[in-house]
This record gives sequence, structure tokens and C-alpha cells, in this order.
Amino acid sequence: MAAFILHLKSCLPSAIRSLILPKKAYIRNTSGMAGGLQPASVVVLPRSLALAFKSFCQANSGPLPLLSQSEQDKWMLPALGTAPEARTVCPQFRKYEFGVCTGGLTSLEDYAEQLKDMVTFVLDCSFSLERALGIVGLSRRNPAGLSHAGAYKTTVPCATVAEFCCPLVVTMRPIPKDKLERLLQVTCSMAEAALAFTSMPGCTVMTHLKDSKTPASCLTPKTVPEVHHISQDPLHYSIVSAAAVQKIRKLEETIAIDPGNRGIGHLLCKDELLKASLSLSHAHSVLVTTGLPTHFNHKPPEETDGPPGAIALGAFLQALGKNVSMVVDQRALSLHTKLVEDTVKQGVLKSQIPILTYQGGSVKDAQAFLCKDGDPKSPRFDHLVAIERAGRAADGNYYNARKVNIKHLVDPIDDLFLAAQKIPGISSTGVGDGGNELGMGKVKKAIKRHIRNGDVIACDVEADFAVIAGVSNWGGYALACALYILNSCEVHGRYLRKAIGPSRALGEQNWTQALPSITKEEKMLGILVQHKVRSGVSGIVGMEVDGMPFHGVHTKMIQKLLDISTEHV
Repeated sequence: MAAFILHLKSCLPSAIRSLILPKKAYIRNTSGMAGGLQPASVVVLPRSLALAFKSFCQANSGPLPLLSQSEQDKWMLPALGTAPEARTVCPQFRKYEFGVCTGGLTSLEDYAEQLKDMVTFVLDCSFSLERALGIVGLSRRNPAGLSHAGAYKTTVPCATVAEFCCPLVVTMRPIPKDKLERLLQVTCSMAEAALAFTSMPGCTVMTHLKDSKTPASCLTPKTVPEVHHISQDPLHYSIVSAAAVQKIRKLEETIAIDPGNRGIGHLLCKDELLKASLSLSHAHSVLVTTGLPTHFNHKPPEETDGPPGAIALGAFLQALGKNVSMVVDQRALSLHTKLVEDTVKQGVLKSQIPILTYQGGSVKDAQAFLCKDGDPKSPRFDHLVAIERAGRAADGNYYNARKVNIKHLVDPIDDLFLAAQKIPGISSTGVGDGGNELGMGKVKKAIKRHIRNGDVIACDVEADFAVIAGVSNWGGYALACALYILNSCEVHGRYLRKAIGPSRALGEQNWTQALPSITKEEKMLGILVQHKVRSGVSGIVGMEVDGMPFHGVHTKMIQKLLDISTEHV
């Protein structure tokens, strides 16, 4: 590997001579040798491909951060701003002919004529991370400078532009958890041609180019990244802006009011909504379940809390292009099928959601339901969500809030959540308002201590994330709103797309229209009333949820959530 510091000239002959004349032994690694200089990689292409390659770099700004390029009629390595003081120490290149690497070169002397019709691109490289490592107090890699770090070709395709396409290639470094967020903040502020040249892997150009990245001290809440742990198996962290985090925390605080004075404040765990929504944002296929048959003497026994939140979440997941399915009790299959059909007809849902059932049997059956061919390495779903879904208590029964056993009305969908705990790559969220809902096992100690009848009704099955709300529907709405915030966040969006391809334009995605709204939720509740579904507390068939009128209580909550989600920071 050769390092060379460039003394740039405006005239072509001296610019070429600064690269092609020296033929001394090359240096193996520039890592740790920059001495304040800007390390970079070089690509030299025919002029005819220059515009397309520049567009390719711009479309993949993460893996191909373009620092500068030479003028079309002057083959040189240009500086950003003023020309730097520099000298040359034997460069080393790879030569490509018609897209195939045909060898390595320590000099371009034999290609002086061809270079007159070529353009040089200077790209930032992985060595630029070394400075950031020092800032956060971490040792730089390869201090002896004897080898370059391994690079790994992924299966993730970069955005294709004209003739240019390739998989994403990455390097890796172990970073202590307590240094990860600070390191991120520092670093974020920072075709088949007939003939082409690139610098060899690890062979960087050491230039005086100014670091064009914004200093960390100048970052705003919209651009300051935060790192949040969302999965242990596999280990997964997500990235989101500080501004988006603040908004989602407002959502969590807003839905946590306790209109029924049940004591749910004791169940709250900070950032459960944030972590649940981050996990859902990374998911590709989501399975949603709902149904708490509290009115066991009526047909149907379901209540109006649960289905609206599940449908609202499903609608937004659809807008994000994710696969969404629902799993319900076998006896309630017909009801939920009709509910989904009616919501599509009335515009609450964009398209049908497949309705599934699961009646249990064994751990193997649960695994077979969740995974392709029962193989835990190939899960069908990567996130399970339960919204106001009856949860199994420690004694194996299912209870409503009044301690009535409703096990005969409930299928063992809990087994899917239990099986998911042992399948890498499947996360789960439970949304509840009283402690007897699926997923609330995560806070069962607090339920038994603070919730009326909690020692009996507390769900024993936990989810990875427990979202607590005064009404479970509000939790479903909040998850949809949190996903809107995340996918409107450029920091999170860049991480989702791995800095490949253009950012998704908010207006083109119709995400705002997919949010829960007073109009859509009024339609949803009206559909439930048409099917004789009752309010959970009062048992009334009417426009209310958990004994509280839709107009005045629930409409205010929906509007508050929308205001938080769409406000500008």
C-alpha cells in the first residue's frame, strides 16, 4: 500500500509527473500515519463515464462519499478550496480493463496519453474513522502500520446508476457500548470502462483537503444521532435523531394518563414505545393480534378497545411497505374478517390484511407457525404485536379485569410469543392498560403490587417491549405515530437504507394520510358498533371505548398524538 501526499498543479504535465515518476518502495499501510492529513481513495475513469460515476456516488453517499473530482479537461487530484502543500511517495493502483482487474501498478507513467482524457475522483475512506476513534478515547487500529483491515462484501446492493452497480462493502471495528453513541456523533459530523484505475485497497491518498463534515458542536437536535439497543439476539442497535426521540417520548407520556384510575403509572418503563417502534421500523413482516372477550355473556364477547388500535397500526405498516398479518381466535375469525373488509371499504385500511388463527398444540407447532418449514433460521415474521389481547396468567387461565376466567373463549396465541423468545430475529411488543393483556408479563411484579386483582389477573407472558397506555387503542395509535416520526427522521432513514440510494420523499409516501385520524377512527368505531361489539367497561353498544365517549375523550387524544407527530422542531 502506498501513501502519497499530493502537490497539486493546475497544468496537466506536472500533475501527471507528481504521480507517475517516483518508483520507490511503497508503504504498506497509512493507518495511524495521517498526521492531521485527510486520507482518501482514488478512482480514475474515462471522461465519458464521469457524470454517471458522480451520480453513482451521490446516490450512495454513505459508502461512496465524494470529496472532490478533477476538472473534465485537467487530469489531476483536486483539492477542496485552496491547493494543498504536498509531496509524492510512490502511489499504487489497480488497473481495470473492460471491468476486469488486470493487475497492480506502482506508476501510471505508461498511461500518460490516456490520462489526458480521464477524470479523477477522490473519495473518503474508512481510515478517516481513525481521527474519530481518538476523539472518543479509543485506540486507533493497526498502530504498527503493518496491514490493512479486512473488508467484507455484503449482499446489500448499492443503488444502481447507469452502468454502475455493486454490493455494499464494509469494514468492522469492535466498539465498547459506552463509546458507541459518542463515536456516532463524531463520525456523522464527518461500469465497464475500457480503461480505469483505482487506488489499491488500503492505499490512500494523504491530502490537505478540509474535512467537509459539520463539527459536532454545530449539530442540531434534528441531526444529533442517538444509539438505542433494540435486540440482544441478534445484537442490534438502531440510530435516530435526538429530536425524533423527544417527540416519541412525548407520545409515551401522553398516552400514559390513567382515566380509569387503575394505577397504570406504576407499570411504566421509560422508552418502551421508542424501542418498540424502532424495532418495528426495521421489521419486514409483522404479525398483529388483538381480542379480549371480556363480555363472556354476549355475542360477540369482544370489546371496542383493541381492534381500532390494531387496525391503525396495520394501516401505517402497510403504508411503509411492510407485510402485515393478523392472528385471532378461531371463534372470532368471521368477526375480524368482516371488520377488515369493512375498514377497506370505508378507507380506514388501504388493502386487506390476511387473518390467521392459531389453536396451539406444542412448542413445535408454534415454531412451525412462525417459521418457514419450522426452521428457526427462517422466520416468517420478525415482529409480533399484541394490542389489548387476553394474556395467560400464572395459573394457565385467562381473566378479565373482574377476575372472571374467560379461558374457554381464548386460543393460546401466547404460545407464539413464548416461542418467539427462542427464535433469533423475532421481537415482540405488548400493549395494555390493565395488566391482564398479552405481553404484560414484563411488568407482572408491578401489576401484582399495584393493580386491582393483579395477583390473579396479571399476565405471565412477557413481550420484549411493554407499551402502557390509559386505553390500549391509544398505544396502537402511538405506535403508528412513532413510526411516522422515525420514517420522517433523516438520521434514522439514512441508517435504514444503509446510506444507499436517495432519501424517501415524505410527500410521495402518503404517510400523513396513513396516520390515525379522528375521521378514520370514528368510522372504525362505527363499524364495531354495526357488528354489536361493546364498550369494555360499560358493556354499551355505542360510540365509546372503556366507558368513555369517543367524542370529547378519544378524539382529544387522537388530536394530541397527531399534533406531536407532525409538529416541527
